Amino acid sequence: MQEPTRFLTGITPSGTPHLGNFVGSIRPSVAASRSGGVESYYFLADYHALIKCQEPERVNRSTLEIAASWLAAGLDPQHVTFYRQSDIPEIPELHWLLTCVTGKGLLNRAHAYKAAQDKNHEAGRDGDDGVSAGLFMYPVLMAADILLFNAHHVPVGRDQVQHIEMARDMASSFNHLYGSHFTLPEAAIEDNVALLAGLDGRKMSKSYDNTIPLFAPREQLRKLIGAIVTDSRAPGEPKETEGSALFQIYQAFATPEETAALRRAYAEGIAWGEAKQLLFERIDREIAPLRARYDDLMAHPAKVEAALQQGATRARAQAAPFLQRLRGAVGLRPLTAPPAGPAEKTRTAAAQPAFKQYRESDGRFYFKLVGTDGRTLLQSTAFAAPREAGQAIARLQREGGAALPALADLLEPLDDARTAEAATALDKLAAQEN
Repeated sequence: MQEPTRFLTGITPSGTPHLGNFVGSIRPSVAASRSGGVESYYFLADYHALIKCQEPERVNRSTLEIAASWLAAGLDPQHVTFYRQSDIPEIPELHWLLTCVTGKGLLNRAHAYKAAQDKNHEAGRDGDDGVSAGLFMYPVLMAADILLFNAHHVPVGRDQVQHIEMARDMASSFNHLYGSHFTLPEAAIEDNVALLAGLDGRKMSKSYDNTIPLFAPREQLRKLIGAIVTDSRAPGEPKETEGSALFQIYQAFATPEETAALRRAYAEGIAWGEAKQLLFERIDREIAPLRARYDDLMAHPAKVEAALQQGATRARAQAAPFLQRLRGAVGLRPLTAPPAGPAEKTRTAAAQPAFKQYRESDGRFYFKLVGTDGRTLLQSTAFAAPREAGQAIARLQREGGAALPALADLLEPLDDARTAEAATALDKLAAQEN
């Protein structure tokens, strides 16, 4: 029998869900969770929330609001594993095991850490000013979330792809040292995620203060929709759908036929007040039954807690024995226990080192040399154009380890042991090339 594909999604409790969250994440994720042949894991990443928020009541309230939102939207705790991150003690323990096989250089390249440093440098401050160890170690905790359940796919936006690559690096390093334990996860890139416009026409975001809360009471929803910015065209004047936040939000909830009808109404000069009333009615028709369930859950938090505890029990039934196996693999076992035995290495005789060239969210180009065990042996700095990165790769492939000193300025620093390992891998590639 074929093993089901495991999908894992984390939701950070950092605020009240809004319509943009519903359209872009909640609604499609709930629909995907009902697919056959799939195991779905959804968790509230409350440990991650502590990196940015030190307000205990806000974290707790947001956890309730987000859990209730997902349940109200149709996430079925009987069909998926829905849990709170902090209810799974195996996650922080795995975090530590992964920390011990993760190079600091890898974490130095994390987008969030580099962005914090860049911001400090621009302000004339020390690069690490205000940077917590939690922010620096965030990628390791995310890797622990993923690897504990050996997820095959992690749905993410392009700005999160780096974290999946880092989780793969950590898994490969652990597998190389202690045997084959972790599945290497793949990023399921969500290019088609709908980005809903907010009240002012910009992307709906809490940081812009332009959101419409998902389960706002009916009259508050009507008032917020009435505040959506429109142009000064009078009733009877044709209106453009392009760039219209009102039309875009309507389209996210309406059927194709309803959308076509509103498009015609725009061309015929519908009054903005009438268009906003249509939008209100269309959203409320879909949200009203969900709002009723949400209000009930918010009034009875014990129901939400019971669902999370049920999910935690299910998650720990998998996590606890797996973590025990990992403890034994690294030598953390009773003194009377037999040795774990020789590690089953993941390398094969046919495997070869390989270069991977890619573009990051900063728009710049990079490459890395990946060993036969999946570990990163060599990491480039940024290139403005892919051709420049390709030229450096070609020289390394042609000259092998001898090219390392000449290209040192284009590569992340290596210690002596890693330099020797990278040189050996490059010499192997050069022998094939020549």
